[in-house]
Amino acid sequence: MLDVFFTVDVEIWCDGWQDIDKKFPSAFRKYIYGPTPTGNHGLPYTLDVLNEYGLTGVFFVEPLFAARFGKSPLAEIVGLIQESDQEIQLHLHPEWIDEARMPLLKRRHGKQRYLRHFSMAEQTRLIGTAANLLHQAGAEEINTFRAGSFAFNKDTLGALAANGIPFDSSYNASTFGLDSGVMPGVAVVEPIKYEGIFEYPVTVFSDGTGSLRHVQLTACSYKEMEGLLWQALEAGRSSFVIVSHNFELLNLAKDRADDQVVKRFQNLCAFLDMNRDCFNVAGFQDLDPQLTRWQPAPLDSPLWKTGARMVEQVYRRKYK
Repeated sequence: MLDVFFTVDVEIWCDGWQDIDKKFPSAFRKYIYGPTPTGNHGLPYTLDVLNEYGLTGVFFVEPLFAARFGKSPLAEIVGLIQESDQEIQLHLHPEWIDEARMPLLKRRHGKQRYLRHFSMAEQTRLIGTAANLLHQAGAEEINTFRAGSFAFNKDTLGALAANGIPFDSSYNASTFGLDSGVMPGVAVVEPIKYEGIFEYPVTVFSDGTGSLRHVQLTACSYKEMEGLLWQALEAGRSSFVIVSHNFELLNLAKDRADDQVVKRFQNLCAFLDMNRDCFNVAGFQDLDPQLTRWQPAPLDSPLWKTGARMVEQVYRRKYK
């Protein structure tokens, strides 16, 4: 049995940092609800499809925007997820720090994109502040964290420990993971316990082009994901972490559904539903960590599937 984590990073962006107070109401509707001529394809749609198939989703909610726009929109997001009986966890994008009404950190000015560029003390404060905002918005147990853009480092784990958060899912070997300071020289692809924190890395694979790619709805074809899931199961892996976003089923303009990605999502959910004897779609609350003492090589996907995905992506870009 392979534990599969379907994770959704829930974020709001105002498409730039000018006039954000004016743009926020429209941005909130666009990024959270995703209205299109064929219906909403944002967060509620994702929740509905998961519930249709009886699957668990892990929703990493970014709360720092509430330090600018108040707790009401954050509470609305939390309420949507809770009404669907899905799991809420903590996400953090430092880009919102300098937009807060009240200073979140002393002697910090200007835009900073990556959490890894802050000290452990600063990360500890930011994570604590973000967790408190989520709690005030109605979220209950929070035991897992993911850094925005996967831009964490070893200090992040110390900051999580200081805040009593035992799980992290920020490690991504295709981006910042290898120079995070966590198990230097090793590509972490299976869960580990490091600095007292259980790290559940995002699943990555080699697609035959000479680089690693992480498993994400907009970055992988359905056939790639299906093949990788079977491969992970046959190899005796303990976890498989998939990434998505609340706005990922929309086109780039956020004004219509991305039919290719919607189809991937529907096919993935149907596959996981039909193969419950092999794949346990899980969350982090009440999770019994399954750790290994070895780190295998990343999964492989054949080049022909990469080519087929590239054709799909060309089609998607043409009609975005």
